[in-house]
Amino acid sequence: MTRTALLLALTIPLVYLAMVAFGRWLKRRLGVQLGIMYQLFAVALAVYFSTEWWKVDFPFSEHLAPALIVLGTFFLIALIRRFLWEFYFQNRRQIQIPKFFSQVASLLIFLVVLISVFHVRYGIKIPGLLAGSGIAAVIIGLAMQDLLGNILSGFALHVGKPFQVGDWLILDNRHAEVVEINWRSTRLRTNDNIHLDVPNNQIAKQTLINLTGPTRLHAMRLQVGADLNTPPNRVKDALLRATANATGVLARPGPSVFLFDFVDSSITYEVKFWLEDHSRYNEIVDSIRTNIWYEFQRDRIRIPFRVRTIQIERPSGSSQLDSRNSARVTLRQQPLFQCLSEAQLDMLLAGAKLERFGRGERLIEQGRDGDSMFVLLRGQASVGVERNGESSHVAVLRVGDCFGEMSLLTGEKRAATVVAVTDCDVIEIDKLILGGILQNKPELLHELSQLLARRRLETEGILAETAQRHSSTARQREYETSFLTKIRAFFEL
Repeated sequence: MTRTALLLALTIPLVYLAMVAFGRWLKRRLGVQLGIMYQLFAVALAVYFSTEWWKVDFPFSEHLAPALIVLGTFFLIALIRRFLWEFYFQNRRQIQIPKFFSQVASLLIFLVVLISVFHVRYGIKIPGLLAGSGIAAVIIGLAMQDLLGNILSGFALHVGKPFQVGDWLILDNRHAEVVEINWRSTRLRTNDNIHLDVPNNQIAKQTLINLTGPTRLHAMRLQVGADLNTPPNRVKDALLRATANATGVLARPGPSVFLFDFVDSSITYEVKFWLEDHSRYNEIVDSIRTNIWYEFQRDRIRIPFRVRTIQIERPSGSSQLDSRNSARVTLRQQPLFQCLSEAQLDMLLAGAKLERFGRGERLIEQGRDGDSMFVLLRGQASVGVERNGESSHVAVLRVGDCFGEMSLLTGEKRAATVVAVTDCDVIEIDKLILGGILQNKPELLHELSQLLARRRLETEGILAETAQRHSSTARQREYETSFLTKIRAFFEL
């Protein structure tokens, strides 16, 4: 091996390793993103520096300098991206430069360097080269047509700013979030986490619906059909309750309901609701529709079938009979109804309503007026109380539990909020039913007032501690008198 070859064998690896070490320092300390093009640049620089230093010629050595310049352009672009776009504009000036602009700038820098190298080093003029062949020019023009259209459309999107990253759009009847806007296309992500890559020129030709610009607060609508024979105001009230109780629907602005159209078999209503997080749109719509089903069931509002559908229903009272038998056993076990005779209990159950609530719905709400009580026949519910603006969980209701009796007997406002943990079947007993029984048997007033007094004492924790004391008896008599007065006034007896 000659002395020159030995020197090259030592110098080239040393220069290459020095460049690699310098690149790692830039990446770790300054955050410059370097890739395979930097590795090629380091190899070209090591070879070029060593051959020039030791004055060595080899085949194709005249092409080494142009290659080094072209590869060095990628290194320059990486430095510009880190120190100009990210460090200066984004970090110091707090200006978010669209990725599209940085990509176009990088492309222009590369093209200028490449054209300059061809012109200066090889004496080739790119315009003359293209004009030298009409067929080549036509082919290149046709190939570049879509690309140029996408680039120009991308410029128009950035200048006009019809949307930005993070916005939710309706595009081809799809709800999708903008993930990235680059020089050729716009990348979107649907609610199902499906990614779409749509060319910019296609987006520019369509009518876009931006759901979250300029603010994330926006309204959506859904349509529901109801029976023609049901009064519209009754349907609207049910739809409002169902929508307001749906998870994700904003309380302010509140939902609205409109009578949309009369069709052959039903009346179509349109529900308008407000939301901020459109990524939860499918969940919110599901919650609204689920609540509507339960509300319609409780309000006896029929969801109509299509006119061409033939539906034959055979009434079967077996399920309701089972529910009432279950309610009879449950009521008989409750101290509140143990004072009733079998006939009176039958009268109570005959006028009671069987209701169904869906998971997450409020059965009663603290502070609201009420004149009925409930018996839980199936499911599980949670009891919560709000004090000083803070909500606290106080109990869990299971099959056989009663709630709301204080409002039924005295007309007091609801003292707690009961929310269905699972789907719940309940039987509701209202003032009108119990009032008829009390009219026929006034002596029940004293038994009911005594029961409410014991409930109040148990709640206060007095009865268990002072059951043998005279003060407890006096307090119970005081409560009995108070409740007796309230019950008589409420039922006008």
